[in-house]
Amino acid sequence: MQQRFRPPHSRSFTRGLLSGLHGFGLAFMIAWTALAPSPARAQAPALALKVGQISDSIAFFPIFVARQQGFFKQQGLEVGDIPLLGTGAKLAAALQSGSIDVAGGNGTDPLNLYRANKGTRMIAQLVNTYYVDIITGPSFSGPPASASLQEKVQALKGRKIGITGPGSGTQALVNFLLGTAGMKSATDVTLVSLGSNMMGALGALKTGRVDVLSFPQPVGQQAEATQVGSIYISPARGDIPQLKTVVHGVVFTTQDILDAKGPAVTAFVRGIADAEHFIHQGDPKAVRALFKAYRPTMNDDTVDRLLSILRAEIPKTPAISQGEYDGEVKFNLDSGLITEAPDYATMVPAQWIRSALEGAR
Repeated sequence: MQQRFRPPHSRSFTRGLLSGLHGFGLAFMIAWTALAPSPARAQAPALALKVGQISDSIAFFPIFVARQQGFFKQQGLEVGDIPLLGTGAKLAAALQSGSIDVAGGNGTDPLNLYRANKGTRMIAQLVNTYYVDIITGPSFSGPPASASLQEKVQALKGRKIGITGPGSGTQALVNFLLGTAGMKSATDVTLVSLGSNMMGALGALKTGRVDVLSFPQPVGQQAEATQVGSIYISPARGDIPQLKTVVHGVVFTTQDILDAKGPAVTAFVRGIADAEHFIHQGDPKAVRALFKAYRPTMNDDTVDRLLSILRAEIPKTPAISQGEYDGEVKFNLDSGLITEAPDYATMVPAQWIRSALEGAR
C-alpha cells in the first residue's frame, strides 16, 4: 500500500506559518493606521472661533453668507452656531466674559465697550451706512414723509418710540434727531425697549404699544410690505447726509483675543471678505436665495425691496476707512451716548486688517 507523504512536524509548521502571517498582518495594520489620517482629522478645520451677533438684521448677512458658502471652512476655520444676543450691552458682556471671541454689532457697541476695555478693536466692516430707520405706525399723525427733516423731527415729540434697548444704536438715532431740535429722549419722548425681535417690534407698532420704531433694516421694509407702517426717516437713503457713509455694521473683538487667536481671527476676516465679494459679484439669483434662507419668514415683496439696497449698503471690502470711522464717532458723540472716543489708529488695526485681507480672494 502506498503511503501519503507527510512533511515532518507538519502541525507545528502550520501553526508557525499562521502565526507569522498573523503577526505580519497585525504589523501592517498598525503601520497603515499610523500613516493614514483618519477622515475626521483630515477634514476638520484646524481653527475655531466663537461668534455672537445682536440680531439677524441686514448687517449680519455677510456672516451668514460666509457660513453657508463655506468661506470660513475654506480658510480652515470652524464657526459654530451663532447666538443672537439682542442688545449691544449683552454682546459686549459676552465678549468680556470669553463666551464669544468676536462680536457682530453696530458702531455704537465697540465705542461703548472701549470705556471698560481699552483693548477693544474694530476689525471688519459689514455695512457702511447707518441702517437704522425711523418707522411710523397706524397711530402716528404728523407731517408727511416728504416734509423737511426738521418738521419730521418735531413731530416725534411726545411719542412712544420703540428701540432695541438702552445705549443701542437705535437709541442713538433718536437722541441725535431730537438733539437737532433742542429736545431730549429723557423728557420729550417715551422710549420703549423691545429687544431685537423683528416680529415683536412690528407687533408693537401694529397694536399701538408704540407710535414709532427706531429699528434696523429690514424692519422698515417689512412694515411697508405688510402695510403695518412706513419708513419716515432713513439715514441710508440720504435723509441725514452725515450718516450716509459711516461704519455702522461692524465686527469687533479685543486685543487680547487678537494676540491669543490671531490666525483664527484672520481667517474670519478673510471669510467675510469672500462673502462681501460674493454678494457684489455673485449670481443675483443665488444671492436672493441666500437672503431668503437668511430670513425664511420674510415675504417675497420684502426680500425684493431689500435686494435692491444690499449692494449699496454692504461694502465691497471689510476694510474700515478713517472717514467712515470718524463719521461714526462724531454721530455717537452728538447723540450723547459716549463722551469720548479713541482715535482711528487706536480702535482700528488698519495694518493688521490689510495683512489679513491679503489672503482673501
